[in-house]
Amino acid sequence: MPFEKLTLHSIEARPVVLKLERPIVARIATITDWPLILIDLKTEEGITGRSYLEPYVVKSMRYLVPALQDMSDLLKGQQVAPAQLYESARKSLHFVGYEGLAMIAVSGVDMAAWDAVAKAADMPLCVLLGGSVGPVKSYNSNGLWLNAPQAVAAEAEALRDEGGFAGLKLRLGRDNPRDDLATIDAVRRAVGEDMALMADFNQGLDLAEALRRCHMLDDLGLAWLEEPIIYDNFDGYSQLARELKTPLQIGENFYGPRDLHKALNAKACDFVMPDFMRIGGVTGWLQAASIAGVAGVPISTHLYPEVGAHVMRVSETAHWLEWQNWADPILQRPYKIKESQLEIPDVPGVGLDWNEDVVRSNLYDG
Repeated sequence: MPFEKLTLHSIEARPVVLKLERPIVARIATITDWPLILIDLKTEEGITGRSYLEPYVVKSMRYLVPALQDMSDLLKGQQVAPAQLYESARKSLHFVGYEGLAMIAVSGVDMAAWDAVAKAADMPLCVLLGGSVGPVKSYNSNGLWLNAPQAVAAEAEALRDEGGFAGLKLRLGRDNPRDDLATIDAVRRAVGEDMALMADFNQGLDLAEALRRCHMLDDLGLAWLEEPIIYDNFDGYSQLARELKTPLQIGENFYGPRDLHKALNAKACDFVMPDFMRIGGVTGWLQAASIAGVAGVPISTHLYPEVGAHVMRVSETAHWLEWQNWADPILQRPYKIKESQLEIPDVPGVGLDWNEDVVRSNLYDG
């Protein structure tokens, strides 16, 4: 019998570091170790809501885990009502601002709270939100970093075949732009003209260089150009969006729905792709997706494919889900991809359970 009310007992946060199968080699950073914070939101009624955070930088967990422990103390005894917990946790950090690490910690709690409520209702999260269990169109973002063109092309074939993918993301920003062009050509020849190719600069260019390079790419049939310049330069993005034919994609660094609203008002992009740890978890996503829906702007996910799949089923302008399996080793039952569609399991909540053997062997003690 579903619970009518859940009461928060505690929040447990455990830092884990995994080795990436395909290390990140971007213009702004090389990353071989991938940090994860596993969150267990425990209730007095015995239901545990789960989520995880992927904060990029291992040492950031030294600050985020204590923040989550503080939120456990703050929220203990409160009803697990996600919108209320979201506001309580956010406002507790009002004087240090709503962005950065503060929003990331709040987002982790929010995703776990939604998982708990959906479990209590004995429904998959997408059903609780008013949708249904079904497939979600996905592209593979597990590789294609700044390596040699032929190596990237060979990897593109492997990534395509991992789940019959119809879309792949490659990264750009090599020292010589001709090497980027050669890589795109090699990948296109390897995977064919029908493959949707997304290109991400990872904020690696200044505006002048972005204008020069993006114009060089503008007739190559790319699905989008992603974050060529620093994420908060909306004036620069507005200029790029005006001048380019290829759609411009931004949003993984929106801190809360208001940032998305500001970007759309500035006409700074054609597409948006919020990241769950920055947009405000499920609560923040639902608000952001409503804004994008009213504006008629396609919305895609960034990281967190499990929770992303559920909210895409209820987002009016749902576009592409970014598939990355970097958290799979710590999951008992990773999600499956078939013919470029992510399959949502028909289980209560989001369906996250930890592989405790892997967790124990990869706990971070720094």
